[in-house]
Amino acid sequence: MTFDFARYRAEWYSGPAAARRDILAGMVGTFALIPEVIAFSFVAGIDPQVGLFASFVIGIVIAIFGGRPAMISGAAGSVALVAAALVTAHGLPYLLAATVLAGVMQVAFGLLRLDVLMRFVSQSVRTGFVNALAILIFSAQVPQLLGVDWHTYAMIGLGLAIIYLAPRVTTVIPSPLICIVVLTAVSVAFPMPLRTIADLGRLPDALPAFALPAVPMEWRTLAIVAPYALAMAAVGLLESLMTARVVDDLTESGSDKAREATGLGLANVAAGLFGGIAGCGMIGQTVGNVRYGGRGRLSTLVAGVFLLVVMVPLRPWVAQVPVAALVAIMVMVSISTFSWGSLRDLARHPKVSGVVMLATVAVTVATHDLSAGVAVGVLLSGVFFAFKVMRMMRVDATYDVGTDTRVYTVSGQVFFASAEMFADRFDLRDTAARVRIDLTHAHLWDVTAVAALDDVVAKMRSHGTVVELVGLNAASAVLVDRHAPLVMGV
Repeated sequence: MTFDFARYRAEWYSGPAAARRDILAGMVGTFALIPEVIAFSFVAGIDPQVGLFASFVIGIVIAIFGGRPAMISGAAGSVALVAAALVTAHGLPYLLAATVLAGVMQVAFGLLRLDVLMRFVSQSVRTGFVNALAILIFSAQVPQLLGVDWHTYAMIGLGLAIIYLAPRVTTVIPSPLICIVVLTAVSVAFPMPLRTIADLGRLPDALPAFALPAVPMEWRTLAIVAPYALAMAAVGLLESLMTARVVDDLTESGSDKAREATGLGLANVAAGLFGGIAGCGMIGQTVGNVRYGGRGRLSTLVAGVFLLVVMVPLRPWVAQVPVAALVAIMVMVSISTFSWGSLRDLARHPKVSGVVMLATVAVTVATHDLSAGVAVGVLLSGVFFAFKVMRMMRVDATYDVGTDTRVYTVSGQVFFASAEMFADRFDLRDTAARVRIDLTHAHLWDVTAVAALDDVVAKMRSHGTVVELVGLNAASAVLVDRHAPLVMGV
């Protein structure tokens, strides 16, 4: 795909009204980033500022080089789960090295345009992915609701009321931003036992600095970090490309997935060089950004830049923001993310589609690993599709007494799943003098199908039957000539 400069410029600025919406939505995205980034930093076993620095760097780089405007990326998600084992075993420097290597792998993935692999992800898997994320976003708020008194629940209720009712009064300022300001003002004016952002972890007090990972430049280091880097790259790409597809659906627009993969890789290389962990697309923050007007690259940039602005110069004020405000925002995001229509579709759509969707949700929620859930969903989709196509293959037999010829008419797709059923449809000890296999309405897809045909023909001929193939299409004929040339003979 050629670079369209006019479109790229429009993705940055399409008018003052759009710019204002992007800026405000990006600011909301920043506050939504903070608790999740800090939480996943603890999961990875690293200091919170490592995740916050990464989110700042990733936000800037992905805004410039990414392929999906309005998508927010940061240091969170299943990447942290992969990173935890490496940090425990070898320490933070090796994690930074793995982050850089993972970014290089993602750049290669994008340049090779391997994003086409996402075409194998069915709608059922995408729906399951979204629903699982909504559940995970909500469940991530549960720890903030345990061991607290009624003040927290009251503030969350007030926050949700503001979020859902404020748009009836004004849509100039996103209601989540109003929620943050109001709840912070209330907690300051009326002191009460509430957890604040300062209680979530140590916040950065300086800008990130460029430095190469402090690891030995030797083959042993590469052997240590490569497996983790590959896993981080795969998980990050999966989450980002799936999130990009969700934004495509929400905004009814397209995006360059290969460029998004390349941009994510560049962002992770930069994150590793500035002391940050690898990141990826963040579905909750992205959906929130889009819901509140974010459409351009400016919203992505603001989410990253404003994160550092509020974390360093405004650190004393941000530290006072009650966690209840962030919980209210994330509860709203989880509710709006969940595809409620999919519950109704369970009764209307084919049962196998429902099974795929529910399996994707169940595995993702059980493992907290998006890649595992999607992998199971894709595998089930493939198995169900192969089973459906297999059942459509037919072999009908007729007998011509005058010429003592039996004709086997094959229709449908013959491949690894249907090859055995195809072979079973033939009487290998047929007493007819001649056998004609009509493949006019059939297609041989792989070597398993050709091997089955070769075996049928060979066994019939071994009993003295004259076997003839007719109607073989060009593609199937090439496959047969290459892997079973004697089949075409009489």
